[in-house]
Amino acid sequence: MKLFDVYPLFNIDIVKGKGCHVWDAEGNEYLDLYGGHAVISVGHCHPYYVQKLTEQLNKLGFYSNSVINSLQVELAEKLGKLSGYDDYSLFLINSGAEANENALKLASFHNHKKRVVSFKKAFHGRTSAAVKVTDNPAIIAPINDTIPVTFVPLNDIKAVEAELQKGDVSSVIIEGIQGVGGIQQPSDLFMQELRALCTQYNVVLILDEIQSGYGRTGKFFAHQYAGIKPDMITVAKGIGNGFPLAGVLISPEFKPVYGMLGTTFGGNHLACAAAIAVLDIIENEKLLDNAKNIGDYLIDELAKLPGIKEIRGRGLMIGIEFEGSIKEIRSRLLFEEKVFTGVAGTNTIRLLPPLCLTLEEAKDFMQRFKRVLGLQNN
Repeated sequence: MKLFDVYPLFNIDIVKGKGCHVWDAEGNEYLDLYGGHAVISVGHCHPYYVQKLTEQLNKLGFYSNSVINSLQVELAEKLGKLSGYDDYSLFLINSGAEANENALKLASFHNHKKRVVSFKKAFHGRTSAAVKVTDNPAIIAPINDTIPVTFVPLNDIKAVEAELQKGDVSSVIIEGIQGVGGIQQPSDLFMQELRALCTQYNVVLILDEIQSGYGRTGKFFAHQYAGIKPDMITVAKGIGNGFPLAGVLISPEFKPVYGMLGTTFGGNHLACAAAIAVLDIIENEKLLDNAKNIGDYLIDELAKLPGIKEIRGRGLMIGIEFEGSIKEIRSRLLFEEKVFTGVAGTNTIRLLPPLCLTLEEAKDFMQRFKRVLGLQNN
């Protein structure tokens, strides 16, 4: 049997990681400024993380959601406290797409409406409803094309209100910062106005913080810069530092009913142990402060470089946009300078490193980046 060939792959076999560095099968060391799509939040193979997973696996890896799981309770309490959402409830699943699916479903249960408002360049996942609210027709199969969705421009509050006035919108779903869309940022004022409109028209506001949350921007959630509280928040990626886990943080306005949501693997014992370890590390090592400080340094230094069209982002979620294609730049970073980065579209490099990135590692990246741009000799 062969693998189903849906990923264009670099000819690199990563076999080991530590902190913000990874090694391939040939022994080459790379600086990881991408964290496997923003998944590695507290660093590769953090010793405390490894210890907690090992301890849990030696006791119990899995049992079903038909019995009490005290680790779920501990995770919910710690997440609520650290994020500032201790009055919300937590539903645990396995992936970001599942989190968005369940949030959209719960919103529709709540107000008995169907249409969703999403935003141009949005990405929310590849499953049924999540892919339909993603602004990429190429990945929407005919079977997905049944949910009524309207895409409006980001930061256009008049376009949003024009749709909400029609009275049939169940939810608005928006990323704290658009990741796949190129690190496009909703303004704080837009977020505040969006919150007010959703309240006015009885529309559920869903904040997709799957990539922009969990401390990546220097606050626990990107939307907290705007001082708002959405009705639901979806999380994944950094929640487990590589262990598959996701969640929906749910306002107390929503009332649970047995059977309305469900999952087999979501919130299993091993996943919860991983997520608890991540929160402990974020808090104890002050990684939110580190993400802001190191992110500010990188954004300031990148802004000094010639030939760059725009720098966007907050904390350690940074987009570097060029006028032309960045394919060669990214390739040289990877194969010549041994630095992993991401892309968005054809013109934007994405930086999504682990939140433990040090100032020395950030300076090291800047030196390697300048060499690729021809701004510094070897």
